[in-house]
Amino acid sequence: MVTTSEAAVEAQVEELEEKTPWFQSCMKMAKKQPVGVAGLAVVIAMIFAGMFAPWLTPYHPEYNSFEYMLTAPNAEFWLGTDQFGRDILTRILFGAQTALFVGFSAATVGAVGGLVLGVASAYFGGMFDLVLQRVMDVFMAFPLIILALAVVATLGPGTENVIIAITIPFIPQCARVVRSNALAIREIPYVDAARALGFGHARIILRHMVPNVMAPFLILFTAFVGQAILLEASLSYLGMGVQEPTPAWGLMLQGGAEEYAESAPWVAIWPGVAISLAVFGFNLFGDAVRDTLDPRLRSR
Repeated sequence: MVTTSEAAVEAQVEELEEKTPWFQSCMKMAKKQPVGVAGLAVVIAMIFAGMFAPWLTPYHPEYNSFEYMLTAPNAEFWLGTDQFGRDILTRILFGAQTALFVGFSAATVGAVGGLVLGVASAYFGGMFDLVLQRVMDVFMAFPLIILALAVVATLGPGTENVIIAITIPFIPQCARVVRSNALAIREIPYVDAARALGFGHARIILRHMVPNVMAPFLILFTAFVGQAILLEASLSYLGMGVQEPTPAWGLMLQGGAEEYAESAPWVAIWPGVAISLAVFGFNLFGDAVRDTLDPRLRSR
C-alpha cells in the first residue's frame, strides 16, 4: 500500500522529470550505466575530499609528532600515522588535491593539444599531415611511463615538471584518435559546401569539425585523468615526481611500502587503496561516457 507521503514524493519526481529533460536523461543513464554511476560517485567523493580537506581533519598534513610515530589505527588516528608521526588520513585527504590538480591539468592540456593537432592534421592534410603523423609515431613508440621518466629526468622533479612530463605522452594519443574521426568528417558534403560559400578555415574547423569530434575527446579526457593520477603516483614513488613535504599518494607509498611492510603495513595500504579507488573510479566513469556517447553502443 502506497502512503500519502510516498505518493507525494513520486508526484514531485514525475513533475521534475517533465519540467527538466536533463534530469530524465540522468535517471535514464543511471539505470543503463549503474557501474558508471558508481565510478562517478567515487570521483565526486575524491573531489569532495580534496576541496574540503582542511575542514575534514583537525591535523595539518605536514605536522609531525615523534611521540606518535607508526601509531596503529585507533580512535584518534583512524588510519594510523607514518614514520614521522603524521596522520595518514590527513595526508590522504590532502593528497587528493595533488592527484586531482596533476590529473586534471595534464589531461586538459594533453587532450586539448591533441584535439588541436588532430583536427588540423586531418583538415589540412598533405605534407603537413604526413610530417605531423610521423612525429606522433615517434612519441607513441615509447611507453607512457618511459617517456614521462625521460622528460622529468630532463626537467627535474616538481609538480609543474610532472604535469609537463605526463602531458607530452597524452598529446599524440589524443591527436591520433581525433584525426581518425576528423578525417571522416572532412569528407561530409556540408564541409565542402562551407568551403564553396567562402568560409575561412577557422570557421569551418571550429563550427563544423571540432563539435563533431567532441565525443571521442571527452572519452579520452576522462581516461587521461585516471592515467595521469597513476603516472603521478608512479613518478613520485620513484622519487622523480612531487617532492616532500607536499602530500602525495605516491610519496606515501615510497616512504612505507618496503621498510614498514611488516611492522606497520597501514603506512602503505591506505595510500595504495586511495590510488586504486581513484583510478578505478575514473575508468568506470570513462567507460560509461564511452557507452553513452558512442552511437554503436547506444542501442545495446
